[in-house]
Amino acid sequence: MPIGGVIFLTIFIAVFGTALIYLARLTGGMRKNNSAVKKEVYECGIPGQEKKDTKISVKFYLTAILFILFDIEIIFMYPWAITFKEFISKGQGAFVFVSMMIFIAIFIFGLFWEIKSKALEWD
Repeated sequence: MPIGGVIFLTIFIAVFGTALIYLARLTGGMRKNNSAVKKEVYECGIPGQEKKDTKISVKFYLTAILFILFDIEIIFMYPWAITFKEFISKGQGAFVFVSMMIFIAIFIFGLFWEIKSKALEWD
């Protein structure tokens, strides 16, 4: 795409985005009732109780991060498995296989480290 097209698209997106924001403000109106009752939390007729000492366990976050980490491992392994036959036909099969085994070994080492450090236990 020539530079003129890029400049045109940039200007068009900026103008169109600004116009949409302006139209949303125009048609959306303003909130008129700003009373204290309107801003209170409603919990099925029971007055809301704010708890400032509520803490979420770090184990939830750790489990989520570990899930994402191992999910990304699968995302990297799937295309490798799909294209492995093509690498073999080009004569690069051994190199790709060794590199994937190193990748898997690093993740298996990480899994054993998690088990050893008891990161997956919920005590």
